[in-house]
Amino acid sequence: MEKILVLNSGSTTVKFQLFRMEKGLHEVLTKGMVDRIGLQGSKLIVKPDNRHELACECAVADHKEAIKVILDYLSHKYLKSSSELSAVGHRMGHGGEYFDKSVIIDEDVMKKIYDTLPLLPLHGPAFIHGVEAMTELLPNVIQVATFDSAYHQSMDKAAYTYAIPREYYEKDRIRRYGFHGTSHNYAAKKAAELLGRKGRFICCHLGGGASVTAIKDGKSVDTTMGYTPFAGIMMATRSGDMDPYIPLHIMKTQGKTADEVNLMFNKESGLYGLSGGHSDMRDIIENAEKGNELCQLAIDTFVYSLLKKIGEYVAILGGVDALIFTAGIGENASLIREKLCEKLSYLGLKIDKDKNNERPAPSEINTDDSQIKVYVIPANEELMIASETFELLEELSEQEAWAI
Repeated sequence: MEKILVLNSGSTTVKFQLFRMEKGLHEVLTKGMVDRIGLQGSKLIVKPDNRHELACECAVADHKEAIKVILDYLSHKYLKSSSELSAVGHRMGHGGEYFDKSVIIDEDVMKKIYDTLPLLPLHGPAFIHGVEAMTELLPNVIQVATFDSAYHQSMDKAAYTYAIPREYYEKDRIRRYGFHGTSHNYAAKKAAELLGRKGRFICCHLGGGASVTAIKDGKSVDTTMGYTPFAGIMMATRSGDMDPYIPLHIMKTQGKTADEVNLMFNKESGLYGLSGGHSDMRDIIENAEKGNELCQLAIDTFVYSLLKKIGEYVAILGGVDALIFTAGIGENASLIREKLCEKLSYLGLKIDKDKNNERPAPSEINTDDSQIKVYVIPANEELMIASETFELLEELSEQEAWAI
């Protein structure tokens, strides 16, 4: 039985979950986060079970101090010593073309991670800080990197290539990479269990960041996010795909810098920009029900952007066996699922409105006579990271056994 710590390092947060795992079984021992790293009011928030949340303020200047706080908390109840910790699995943002699966971190892996940093300049440094901090605190513990982009490395060249001069790929590796891969992979595996086989799946990861992935036989065929997480369907604060001349026009006519335009399309657009200042779908739905026309437009445009991509992916896959909803909006916004599925009725897809309005477990919400399955699958990227870390530990044990 292995104890595996999963870390998800953000710019001002470190989220964690501690798993106890053995073959075919897992248990979450505790989870939580250190919030507001480097800011006033930094604190440790823990959920020792699914019913209670505890918080205590603690001065945390950087990621090393944040992870030390987490390890100190775990040592009081869950770890007698650091040697009980079998491995640490890290969520990493970008693996470039180097990684198509999770890997044990060594010097060569870290060199490649640093090499991909320009591909994810906003989020990449935080992921690296988590690895560096853990290396300083527990230099002998096995660390594993799971990359958001790795799952999409199965895409064909035609799917990931941009129609720009070839030199920009050959020199700068500008291409479609895709993200949310860990979430899409987990949802596809759960859908295959529910369906009883792998198939042609369209997975909608709908949260603050949102993406749609076409999956065939367990592998990513195409995905909406591209060179960066900015591309694809509209999101909470990101516009998603648009005419590439629009930012150039705004820069030319309004004198805005590239950084200012980037901020506008990443932080001030999407649901937030259309609704007049709401980025949370719950607030948008509530206001739309009260007659707010801007919020209603935001909902309609969000559904429309999904509808277009799903139509593309039905064509690319040559049909679809199951539609999957996951992440915050995907799991909880029954109105969005209903509106979208109604527009997909031409495929023979029908949802059961009573099932759709129930809080999902993993669940099947289509009617019995629907030609396409519709699944709502709660996101669990942490479990996916822990599972892949556990598999690597088993492989390492087998290699050591053969070496004896």
